[in-house]
Amino acid sequence: MASGSDRNPIIIGGLPSQVPDFDPEETQEWLDSLDAAVDERGRERARYLMLRLIERAREKRVAVPEMRSTDYVNTIATKDEPFFPGNEEIERKVLNATRWNAAVMVSRAQRPGIGVGGHIATFASSASLYDVGFNHFFRGKDQGDGGDQIFFQGHASPGVYARAFLLDRLTENQLDAFRQEKSKAPDGLSSYPHPRLMPDFWEFPTVSMGLGPLGAIYQARMNRYMEARGIADTSKSHVWAYLGDGEMDEPESLGQLSIAAREGLDNLTFVVNCNLQRLDGPVRGNGKIMQELESQFRGAGWNVIKLVWDRSWDPLLAQDRDGILVNKLNTTPDGQFQTYATETGSYIREHFFGDDHRLRAMVEGMTDDQILHLGRGGHDHKKIYAAYAAAKAHKGQPTVILAQTVKGWTLGPNFEGRNATHQMKKLTVEDLKGFRDRLHLPIPDKDLEDGAPPYYHPGRDSEEIQYMHDRRKGLGGYVPTRVVRAKPLQLPDDKAYAGAKKGSGQQKIATTMAFVRVLKDLMRDKEIGKRFVPIAPDEYRTFGMDAFFPSAKIYNPLGQQYESVDRELLLAYKESPTGQMLHDGITEAGCTASLIAAGSAYATHGEPLIPVYVFYSMFGFQRTGDQFWQMADQLSRGFVLGATAGRTTLTGEGLQHADGHSQLLASTNPACVSYDPAYGYEIAHIVKDGLRRMYGENSEDVFYYLTVYNEPILHPAEPADADVEGILKGLHRVKPGEKGEHTAQILASGVAVPWAVEAQQILADEWNVKADVWSATSWNELRRDAVEIEEHNLLHPEEEQRVPYVTQKLQGAEGPKIAVSDWMRSVPDQIARWVPGTYQSLGADGFGFADTRGAARRFFHIDAQSIVLGVLTELAKEGKVDRSLLKQAIDRYQLLDVTAADAGEAGGDA
Repeated sequence: MASGSDRNPIIIGGLPSQVPDFDPEETQEWLDSLDAAVDERGRERARYLMLRLIERAREKRVAVPEMRSTDYVNTIATKDEPFFPGNEEIERKVLNATRWNAAVMVSRAQRPGIGVGGHIATFASSASLYDVGFNHFFRGKDQGDGGDQIFFQGHASPGVYARAFLLDRLTENQLDAFRQEKSKAPDGLSSYPHPRLMPDFWEFPTVSMGLGPLGAIYQARMNRYMEARGIADTSKSHVWAYLGDGEMDEPESLGQLSIAAREGLDNLTFVVNCNLQRLDGPVRGNGKIMQELESQFRGAGWNVIKLVWDRSWDPLLAQDRDGILVNKLNTTPDGQFQTYATETGSYIREHFFGDDHRLRAMVEGMTDDQILHLGRGGHDHKKIYAAYAAAKAHKGQPTVILAQTVKGWTLGPNFEGRNATHQMKKLTVEDLKGFRDRLHLPIPDKDLEDGAPPYYHPGRDSEEIQYMHDRRKGLGGYVPTRVVRAKPLQLPDDKAYAGAKKGSGQQKIATTMAFVRVLKDLMRDKEIGKRFVPIAPDEYRTFGMDAFFPSAKIYNPLGQQYESVDRELLLAYKESPTGQMLHDGITEAGCTASLIAAGSAYATHGEPLIPVYVFYSMFGFQRTGDQFWQMADQLSRGFVLGATAGRTTLTGEGLQHADGHSQLLASTNPACVSYDPAYGYEIAHIVKDGLRRMYGENSEDVFYYLTVYNEPILHPAEPADADVEGILKGLHRVKPGEKGEHTAQILASGVAVPWAVEAQQILADEWNVKADVWSATSWNELRRDAVEIEEHNLLHPEEEQRVPYVTQKLQGAEGPKIAVSDWMRSVPDQIARWVPGTYQSLGADGFGFADTRGAARRFFHIDAQSIVLGVLTELAKEGKVDRSLLKQAIDRYQLLDVTAADAGEAGGDA
């Protein structure tokens, strides 16, 4: 027996090493007792005693560090399982019919001439997990609230459709139109959960793996936020996220676990379907994914419930006095368990139980068939119910249920546990017969041998169908269901925008600050002010939004339990349980998830929120573009602000902050209405119209993206004859040319408009050219309008041909058209084919770099002097001026020397 002085002084595993020992003799007695237990009864007995001591310590409220993982058995002991309130026999019949119809739907989608694909193995493994939720837990929306929010695993959609068919929510024609949304319209069913494609059915798009768990966390948080601010009573809503163990490899899946624990989101439950397989192989063949996930979730502060084995294991575990069976379960890798799922009972007897006489003795009285059917917990309704009930009852933490299943369960030996299961879609006649027999369905052989296999429905008046309806009625209606109950908002009148329309006077401000001023005035509105949800990733001060701190405050469910270091300042950092601002930290992914949850609140809870997400433009569509597609799929609304935009405007930060392409990325999203405004009054009209389109009568499922800059400029007051239609459609003239023999048109956007105005003056004073300056508030909207008109003209040749707005606008504008922006040329080039006459674009193509604004713009040849050269070049091509002037301009302005350029306006974070 080792003495205290002989022990390794380095304590590992997170146990305390600096706590003083006030009674060394007592300590030694405890250590000696443990040593004696090890020596006399073995390590397994000593381990058991230690676990019981830890359990008792917690019962006595003695703080003990959490274990990273527990034994490979169910967290909830058999004796602690609650009464199962359902009729298990009826539920099994319901589930069998659902399993059959899901598989047949996908199989029928492979019929000749169709072959649209589909997945059946994921739902086959998770069917019981869903069924218990549908029958006992998922709350619907019929009681007038938002019910529960359920993030279904994307590949399990066939099972959800199959259940809806049994409930008469979908027809047989619709099942046969799976993945044929246009050719079988209006019956087509989307491949995966897509609210945009099926807006009355699905609520949350989840098939882009990793975004489901991320979205669920922030949905649960948004529920708490709405309740804390008195906007909606979400106290009864529970968020369920169904995920795959392979999906947890995605960084988004685990990346935001801490916020759920930190804010005590006990309204959130993850259900991870641990079928131990990815798409093409084991998740952790040499390891144990459930143990790994348990450690990660426990470490992040979650309550973890493991659901490993079904009830057939209970008698074996009950007689495991020496812990030899638990040890075998602990040490068998996942890859081997998958092999057992595909092998015979005799193989399992020999290879799992056969290497220890005590294990062999446990199963001596069992047949090979009984051993073969030692099942996994994720297929056992009673044990699933116990796990769900425990999750709902747990307080103070989010819960994850790790449920072990077999991929392809019940589909037969050609599917179950096979590495290729995910890609298998077709069931042979023999597969179908075996599947039918296993599910005990009354389908004759001839119906399986001739043509496509039939769907099965036990009859609308059958006991099992009535049971399903009754369960859903008791839980508040059918799920999934998407309902829009929100009414149009009473929007502010023009007074709210008056400040922005006055201009900035003699003060230079950036367009970011111009937008913030508009937002501040809107947040004061008594009707909609409380509905704004400002969101930023730790950059409120950068964007000049610290002025909101004293009044709006930052949302924190715990409030502010410390004295702020800047408490003496007028604009001190202030947190509050009822705060309006979401300050999610340095996580664009988290902020975008908040944006999506807030932007869809009008449907989820029937109460519109107006999210305003402000971020460094480089880190929006580039970093979280997949989530913006998720936002479009979820029909979320709101404002997205790409601040510090442009390739040359934040040049001190260098390449990784130099955004010259997000407008191009935004153009690919059909739900995104994007603008690149130059002046405050343009912003005012765009925001006003955005509120009308998204929150007024006949609201649209779009969101607005505005790129704003950090360079201070003078903002003119709105002219009396402002072309509001042009501002909103994407192009209006801001300054006509005054003098010059030759004419030209300069189209500019955003921060480039002042360069264009400067170039206009140079052209008039030095080159005898009269140039009009146009503000292209949206290259993207101009192109979108032109494409729609071109499509109409293509399909309606007999009608009078329509003319794109940009063509109409520039039809009478004389001279060449020069486009310039702080974006790559591809952005203004979007409209080139519809611009009448000569068109040339200048842009910031290539990588950004750190330097002065002036040097960067001279390098990319987009500054005022380069615009002058561009205009002269096009006039020379038309024979209006001599080509010798071009070299004169290059030499005069030293356009080949970046050091010759004026450094430009310095500073201006906001």
